[in-house]
Amino acid sequence: MQSGVLQVDQRLLGAIEAGGTKFNCALADMQGNVLAKAAFPTTTPVETLAAVRDFFNGAVSARGATLAAIGIASFGPVELDRRAPNYGFITKTPKAGWSDTDICGYFRAAFQVPVAFETDVNGAAWGELIAGAAQGCRHFIYVTVGTGIGAGIVINGQLLQGVTHPEVGHMLMPRELLLDSYQGCCPFHVGCLEGLASGTAIAQRWGVNGKHLADDHPAWDLEAHYLAAMCVNLTQCFSPQKIILGGGVMEKTLLFPLIRRKFIELINGYAPESILAQIDQYIVPTGLAGQAGIVGALDLAMQQLNAQDSSLRT
Repeated sequence: MQSGVLQVDQRLLGAIEAGGTKFNCALADMQGNVLAKAAFPTTTPVETLAAVRDFFNGAVSARGATLAAIGIASFGPVELDRRAPNYGFITKTPKAGWSDTDICGYFRAAFQVPVAFETDVNGAAWGELIAGAAQGCRHFIYVTVGTGIGAGIVINGQLLQGVTHPEVGHMLMPRELLLDSYQGCCPFHVGCLEGLASGTAIAQRWGVNGKHLADDHPAWDLEAHYLAAMCVNLTQCFSPQKIILGGGVMEKTLLFPLIRRKFIELINGYAPESILAQIDQYIVPTGLAGQAGIVGALDLAMQQLNAQDSSLRT
């Protein structure tokens, strides 16, 4: 090939999983093989976005390659409507200092490449679909339970998007009055699902990070109750083939049998036998061990690049 013309395999893809606690970043080849990774604390937009930019600049330059596209899976709320003037923004978020941040525009300007943009949970759901616990499913829901709670919903093989993205974490949740005196931590709704069952809520309710609570602590029975109620609501509203639970809180694997048992109690027989008889295949852990967001973001970057290449050929 003529000198100076870039080989196809010298193009690289970037993935950013922008979380409320940290930004996970990955650089991969066009086959999705990850070549470099980094993580940066979510401090301020100026500091964190610059650190991510510098990581990609350094990692790409070290390989004598070029960045072809970036996929971003971001905490939110975010604006996903491409017609909106603030498309690609983190909008009114509880994360201090991050409201109205043009995260998509920042990286588009920094690298002059196509940028795919989704919510963090949509990115993770997409990763589960193509390489994780949702392979072979047409209808499923991925829920992350961590600092906050969010869900990516896939119907007929497509991410659900309406006026905005689903906000499952902010569904109103009846408080378990006999067991729970805690009012909730959500700055918008106080005692919504996120306000009662997120990692933040666990830490505030019990005065310690959930990672430090013993397996027999009453926190887990209460947490399972709220998450089982969520699963009942999702089942009745969307009729998914599978509900996948991920995020830092769900690393406490003892929650899964508790949630399944409470789900069966709460739904009280009002579900298909195929769900009730195989509950351990219906409410399941992630299949990608915390990498779903990166896997999904890389695939979304590839789709965005292919869409641009296709438009240039027409």
